[in-house]
Amino acid sequence: MATRFRSVFFDFGGTLFSYRSLGTENLRTVQEAARRLEVDLPSHKVGRIFGIANAEVFSRFMRRPYYLHRDVFVETFRLFAERLDREATDDYLDWFYETQRRGFVENVALREDCVATLRALREAGHSIVIVSNIDDDYLAPMVERTGLAPELDHWMSSEEAQSCKPDPGFFHFALERAGCRPEEVLFVGDSMEHDIVGARGVGMTTALIHEEDVPPPEGDAATGRAPHFHITKLGQLLEIVGGEAG
Repeated sequence: MATRFRSVFFDFGGTLFSYRSLGTENLRTVQEAARRLEVDLPSHKVGRIFGIANAEVFSRFMRRPYYLHRDVFVETFRLFAERLDREATDDYLDWFYETQRRGFVENVALREDCVATLRALREAGHSIVIVSNIDDDYLAPMVERTGLAPELDHWMSSEEAQSCKPDPGFFHFALERAGCRPEEVLFVGDSMEHDIVGARGVGMTTALIHEEDVPPPEGDAATGRAPHFHITKLGQLLEIVGGEAG
C-alpha cells in the first residue's frame, strides 16, 4: 500500500541519539562542578541534587511558548550551586555551560541504525527534517559532528523558530519550511509532552521511540495524548511508512 507521508520529522536528542551515550560525560562535568564549588559529596548524591534542580527548572520553563535553553541550563546550574549551599559566580556559570555544551557535542553518538534508516527513508522518497528543542550553538555543531547533514533536507532549532515544542508555532514553522501539510508528516520523538502531544495537536501522525528495556508511557488516545505508533528502533519506521497510519 502506498504511503501518505511526504516527510518524516525527527526530534534530535533522545531520538536520533540516546542520552545514554552522554550520561557518563555529563556526570563527570557535574562532579567537577561540585569540586569547583569546594563541595565533597559522593558522586551519586551530587548527581541526584543536579537531577532535582534540572527537573525543577525545566518544569518552570516548559510552560512558556519560547525560551532559550541556555537560560534553562544556566538557571539549573545556579540552583544546583544553591542546593549545595554555594553561590554561583558568572565565571562559574559560563564555565559550566560551555563544558556541558562541549561534552554534548564531542560525545554524541547516533543510534546504531540511524544513518541507514534515514538513507532508506530518503531513497523511498521521504524528505527528512530535524525539529529540535535546542539552541543553535548545540544543534549546528552536533549535526556537523555526527555527519548527518547529507542525510537531511532541513534541520531547525527552537531558537531559529522562536518557539519551543510543544508550542504549535514550532510545528507550523517546520511545516512551512518543509512545504508539507500536517497530514503528510510522520513525527518521531521520545517525549510524550513535547513531541507526541505537540505534533498530534497540529494534526501530524506520531511515533514514540523508547529504549527497549523501558516500558512505553501510557497515553490517552481519545484526547490525542498517545502516539499512533511505538518503536524501539529507528529501523521500524520503514514498516510504518510502507502503509497507512492507523
